[in-house]
Amino acid sequence: MPTDRIAIIGAGPGGLTCARILQQHGITAAVYDLDASRSVRDQGGTLDMHPDSGQHALREAGLWDDFLARARPEGQQMRLVSRDGRTLFDQVPPEADIAEGNPEIDRGQLRDLLLDSLKPDTVLWGHKMTRAEALGNGTHRLHFADGTSTDADLVIGADGAWSKVRRLLSDATPLYTGVTFVETGLDDADTRHPHLAELTGSGTMMALDDNQGFVAQRNSGGHIRTYIGMRIAEDWHQRAGLDLTDTVAVREALLKKFTAWSPDLLGFITDTDTGYTNRPLFALPVPHTWTHTPGVTLLGDAAHLMSPFSGMGANLAMLDGADLAHALIESPTTDDAIHAYETVLLPRSIQAAEGAAEGINSAFSHDSATQTLAHMTQRH
Repeated sequence: MPTDRIAIIGAGPGGLTCARILQQHGITAAVYDLDASRSVRDQGGTLDMHPDSGQHALREAGLWDDFLARARPEGQQMRLVSRDGRTLFDQVPPEADIAEGNPEIDRGQLRDLLLDSLKPDTVLWGHKMTRAEALGNGTHRLHFADGTSTDADLVIGADGAWSKVRRLLSDATPLYTGVTFVETGLDDADTRHPHLAELTGSGTMMALDDNQGFVAQRNSGGHIRTYIGMRIAEDWHQRAGLDLTDTVAVREALLKKFTAWSPDLLGFITDTDTGYTNRPLFALPVPHTWTHTPGVTLLGDAAHLMSPFSGMGANLAMLDGADLAHALIESPTTDDAIHAYETVLLPRSIQAAEGAAEGINSAFSHDSATQTLAHMTQRH
């Protein structure tokens, strides 16, 4: 069991899972996060935890029962709707199996679960890493925006899509996938937006056709988070002279792009309670690999950023965190642990990223409705 100084950059699901399992085995790791606090920003939508990845990591972390207390098994419902509002596919898990599939949990609730499992002061908030300086023998000095620095024998890059730790290993940068989501939301949906709530169902509703579509997801607390998707230029709003802070102008621009869609679905555009947030989707090149470097490794989006159509992002990050923690626990040296971990990480990352690229290209194609229906029917 190595006794090196371990610095985890990023307090997302993967980094926190790693820190939790290490602590369970008496290994201290400091987690540095750029946010000022755990509650400073919204953590995003809902996640389905897969048995062989996210669920496995939660069990390894000793948090399975706590997860079940927060999870929403009913969120596994999957519905596909045509552009004219007809239901093409509707899969509700059998009641007997509903807790054994991929139960949903809000990202914020999952993060809180992991944070609450750690010793006080494990996470150092307000630490935005600006650069890492190699000192030799695998040791790095980490410099933060507030002028402080710390030395680490192992730096774990869990710092997401635009990872600064990645620069120590790879020149790769995320590329635009060609698809942009505009995020909106409905509050107290069953009461205030009953028709849209019924259309969404208990889980996820998708309506995808001809390079456009809607993805609506149930969150806890009666909230529905919706992503209005378009295969479009990354700077589409600039080309249109659109101010993204002008809610009325954004609404009108979106309605013009979805003129052939059902008025029922257009309600996800017009009835928003949260305004509109532009979210272009990025992914790392496939395959993304690197040469082993002493004292540094990656997990989660820092290692394998991919489109959300893999359904694997947070699940893989947590599995990465669990696998890296166990490699550190079981290996005689930190370098042996990194070797063992990356031998497993890289091949599965490539496979998942290839699937994600195929998934987003299928979901946003000229015949995406047909492809999505065929995929759902085959899968279920």
